[in-house]
This record gives sequence, C-alpha cells and structure tokens, in this order.
Amino acid sequence: METTRQNKIARLLQKELSDMFQRQTAAMPGVLVSVSKCRVSPDMSVCRGYLSVFPSERAEEIVGNINANVKSVRFELGKRVRMQLRIIPELKFFVDDSLDYDERIGELLAK
Repeated sequence: METTRQNKIARLLQKELSDMFQRQTAAMPGVLVSVSKCRVSPDMSVCRGYLSVFPSERAEEIVGNINANVKSVRFELGKRVRMQLRIIPELKFFVDDSLDYDERIGELLAK
C-alpha cells in the first residue's frame, strides 16, 4: 500500500520525466516516449518508471539507451525538482507493454 507522500512524489516525478522525454524525443521524428507510471519505494530512494514507447518495435532499444544514460537523466531531474525534494531517487526504467497487451486481447476477441 502506497502512502500519500509516495503518490505525490511519484506524480511529480512522472510529470517532470514526461516533460524531459517529450523535449528530448522532439528531435527524433516518429518516436514518442511517455511515462505511463512511476512507483516510489517507501524510503523514497528508488523510483521505477514505466515507459510507453511508440513505435513499440523500438521500445527495448530506447529504454536500454535511457537506462544507459540514467545518470544524466537523474541530474537533469534533480535540477528540475531541487526545490521540492531533498534527495533525488535512483531511477530505473522499464518498458510498459500494457497497450500492446490490450491491443492483442482486442484482436483475439475480434476473431
């Protein structure tokens, strides 16, 4: 069960990360990265971000690149939220494939 503080911090991080990724992928035509969910650990030291990537064929590649550059992402995030958070959580990113899963279920039901 997540606390109210965890939820507030998760929403703040989701909003800021979404804005960061939107600005970074503006230079890459045909690619869209959105942060579908953020979960913060109870001690506020780790944030797990779930990324939805379009086109989904490049999802693993893009999330892998983001995880490889997680230090610079965390630094940029720290500059954005330094007045709201004392400690910037460690970031870990994962592919959110729930939209692909929903689409697959719809295809199976349509048959």
